[in-house]
Amino acid sequence: MSKELPFIVLCIEEYKNKKKMSGKAVMELFAKYSVCDYIRTFYDALHTTGTKYIVNDIDLYIKSCQST
Repeated sequence: MSKELPFIVLCIEEYKNKKKMSGKAVMELFAKYSVCDYIRTFYDALHTTGTKYIVNDIDLYIKSCQST
């Protein structure tokens, strides 16, 4: 198992809880914008931050993908 996988699961759960979304809805959103790839790419920086920052960063990433 990669070191990133447990962290990606944590990010999914935190996002789901903070946004009051279902797991299925989060996974569909993350798949649409390749959020798991983004988290894996920036794991070294993201895993040192708090969950509030992570959720906000994911939101910013998704918004940047939507505007392109």
